[in-house]
Amino acid sequence: MTHPVYGRIDGPIVIIGFGSIGRGTLPLIERHFDFDADQMVVIEPNEDVHNFLHQRKIRHLQVALTPENYREVLGELFAGGQGFCVNLSVDTSSLDIMKYCRELGVLYIDTVVEPWAGFYFETTENAQRTNYALRQKVRDEKAANPGGPTAVSCCGANPGMVSWFVKEALLTLAKDTGRDATPPTSREGWAKLMQSLGVKGVHIAERDTQARRQPRPRNVFVNTWSVEGFIAEGFQPAELGWGTHETWFPENGHKFETGCQSAIWLDRPGAITRVHTWCPTPGPQFGFLVTHNEAVSISDYYTVGDAGAPDFRPTCHYAYHPSDDAVLSLHEMFGSGKQQTKHHILEADEIVEGIDELGVLLFGHEKNALWFGSRLSNAETIELAPYQNATGLQVTSAVLAGMVWALENPEAGIVETDEMDHARCLEVQRPYLGPVEAHYTDWTPLQDRWELFPEDIDESDPWQFRNVLAS
Repeated sequence: MTHPVYGRIDGPIVIIGFGSIGRGTLPLIERHFDFDADQMVVIEPNEDVHNFLHQRKIRHLQVALTPENYREVLGELFAGGQGFCVNLSVDTSSLDIMKYCRELGVLYIDTVVEPWAGFYFETTENAQRTNYALRQKVRDEKAANPGGPTAVSCCGANPGMVSWFVKEALLTLAKDTGRDATPPTSREGWAKLMQSLGVKGVHIAERDTQARRQPRPRNVFVNTWSVEGFIAEGFQPAELGWGTHETWFPENGHKFETGCQSAIWLDRPGAITRVHTWCPTPGPQFGFLVTHNEAVSISDYYTVGDAGAPDFRPTCHYAYHPSDDAVLSLHEMFGSGKQQTKHHILEADEIVEGIDELGVLLFGHEKNALWFGSRLSNAETIELAPYQNATGLQVTSAVLAGMVWALENPEAGIVETDEMDHARCLEVQRPYLGPVEAHYTDWTPLQDRWELFPEDIDESDPWQFRNVLAS
C-alpha cells in the first residue's frame, strides 16, 4: 500500500508523551510527512520506551515537563523557530505549551486541554475542575491574541473527529429530508442549519466491544486507551452542553455565568453518571456521562443568538460505554475508593474480538435520530497501522488530519476542530476509520425502560435530558 505524503515539516518534530497514542501517532507521521528524521524528538519521562525509540533511531529526551522547565526544554529544541509540537501527554499544561510554541513560531496540536500535574485531584472547587473552565482559558487566549501560528486544540477522536462527524451528519440529514445540503461557509451558517433541521441535541455515542480472552485481574485498571487520562476525566464533574429545548434542570446542576455559557456541570463524577443512549451494534444502552471538551464546544459552536439568552442551542454530551474490562475497572475503583496500583492498555495482538463504534447521535428532528460514525474493528486496525488498537487509531488518525490541516493553514491562530474544514480533515482521516456509516433509529429514551419501577420522566418530549439521565 502506498501512502500520500501531505507536505513537508521543516524543523524539529517534537512529540510530548509516548503512551499508547504517541506510539500510534509516530508511524502515521512517518508515512505522511516529509521531514528530517534526525530532527524528531520524543519527550517522555518513562524509560520503558527507550529501546523502542532507540531501535528506530529516534531521539528520546527522558524528562518530565514542568512549569519550571518547559520553556527551557522546548526553547532549546525549537531554537530555529520552526517545526511542529505534537502534545500527546498527560500532566502538562496544554495552554502554557501552546502559548510558548506560538511565541516561537512553531505549529502545535493536542488532543485535550490538559492541566499541569496535580490539578485534577488537588483543586478543591469542582467548578474549576470542569472542562468548561479549562476550555474557556484557551478561548480567552484566542480572543486576546487572534491569528498567528496555528495551534489546533483538542484534535483526537473525541474531542476532535466527532465535531467533523456532526457536520457530515447534518448534511446527510439535510439531504435525506429534501433540504439544501450545500455546506455552510460560516459558524453562523452551520448553527442555523442545525436549528432549521430541528435537531435538539447530540450524543457522542460510543460502544467499545474490544475484548481479550484473559479475564481482568483484580487491582488492575484495564482500558483500550490512556488509563491516566480516563481516570482523570472520570473524576471530573459530569458536564454537558445545555440546550434551549430543556424545560427541567437537575437538582445537582450548576450553570456558568461567564464565558460562552453553553454548558452546565453536575455535582457528581462523570464516570458514575449514567445516561440512556443508542449505538448501531447494541441498540439502546447505558453510557457514562464523562466530561469532554466537545460537549461544550459543539453546544457553543451551534448557538444561535446571544450566549446568555440564545434563540437556539443544542444539548450535547458524551455517552460512553467503554470496553467491558474498563467498566469492571471503574466499578472496582469507585467501589474501593482508591485507584488500582497497576494499569494495562489492551494491545492489538491480545484483542480477540470487537470494535470501537464511535459516532454522533443527532436527535429530536423529523426523522427522530441519526447516528453517524466510525465502526472500526481491531482486526481492520492491524491491517491499517501498527502499534495500536481500534480506539487508538481513531485518535491518532485525527491527530494526523489536524496536522495536515495546520500545515496547510499555518497562520490560522488557535482553532478547535469545530472551526476547521471538516471535509478536508475527514478526507485525510477516513482511510483509517473502517466503515463510516449513517444509521437512523426510531429509538427514544422513553423506550426500553423498566415499567415495574416508575421514573420521574417527561413523556411530552422524549428528548428531554430528564429522560436521558438514568435514575
